[in-house]
Amino acid sequence: MQDTHIALAHGNGGRYMRELIEELFARHLGNPSLDVNLDAVALPLAARPGELMITTDGFTVQPLEFPGGDIGALAVHGTVNDLAVAGAVPKYLTLNAFIEEGLEIAVLERVIASMARAAAEAGVFVAAGDTKVLRRGEGGGLYLATTGVGLRNPDIHLGFANIRAGDAIVVSGPVGDHGISVMLAREQFGLRGDVRSDAATVVGLANVALQNPGLRFMRDPTRGGIATVAHEIARVAGVQVNLEQTAIPVRDAVVSVCEMLGYDPYYLACEGRVVAVVAAQQASSLLASWRGLAEGQGAALIGHVAAGPSRVVLQTELGGERFLEELEDDPLPRIC
Repeated sequence: MQDTHIALAHGNGGRYMRELIEELFARHLGNPSLDVNLDAVALPLAARPGELMITTDGFTVQPLEFPGGDIGALAVHGTVNDLAVAGAVPKYLTLNAFIEEGLEIAVLERVIASMARAAAEAGVFVAAGDTKVLRRGEGGGLYLATTGVGLRNPDIHLGFANIRAGDAIVVSGPVGDHGISVMLAREQFGLRGDVRSDAATVVGLANVALQNPGLRFMRDPTRGGIATVAHEIARVAGVQVNLEQTAIPVRDAVVSVCEMLGYDPYYLACEGRVVAVVAAQQASSLLASWRGLAEGQGAALIGHVAAGPSRVVLQTELGGERFLEELEDDPLPRIC
């Protein structure tokens, strides 16, 4: 394939499309489950019974590449992580790529190569896919849509219904890194920094957490950040969520950018963190287990669940209280 930019012909079903799929997508994503000549494939899931879990997601981040990640790895992480925090072992992905006419093929290849590395790290295979080419000006360069399939042990029962007053709320690391990294990469405000996205697989964190007998619930705090997860807990479980401002880990660089631009780090997306609710007496054990992993060294106890009205209360560093309202406006469009 000698072309340097995507043309409409790469989506017409002919030779250019075949070469794009075979020489770029299949070359990087090839595995025993992927056959680009078939319309459908069989998935050998497991020898022992398990609950089949499925999730789907779309990715429209701008820019396509940012410090700490890119849209390709992000698509894998976002999909795999949704399965992992539900207690499933991720097995397979499907990929739909919507490519805008004019995108540099070198950029596309970097993104797909990154996706392949992320999939290998997470232990999943891309089993099926499709490509579409959009006319120039109809897309953001590249949009990706993925579906993930995994298996969950039927003895695992996580969910809002398990949450009780007195439970502890923990997070696996500093929050807001991804949102600020993407924002700085756009250079919209003339700011630069060394904040890197936290985009990563949380499979290891989830697997460790699942060994804890007090685990009630897990969620990866993507769009809307930890504040939105807290609101989901409060609303669905019918409890009050109390968060401690001084306990929530936020990097100094993230705090500085938020103070300059008026952002609240608790609403910013993370792409490699886990928020978990655990029985209070088991919280220290979970934190110790997470801190034993490279990706969990910044884990912290950030609050507790209490009986009361469904709301989220932040205990401020000055000793006061502030209600964290449910997110309405999107502070950072196209962050995932």
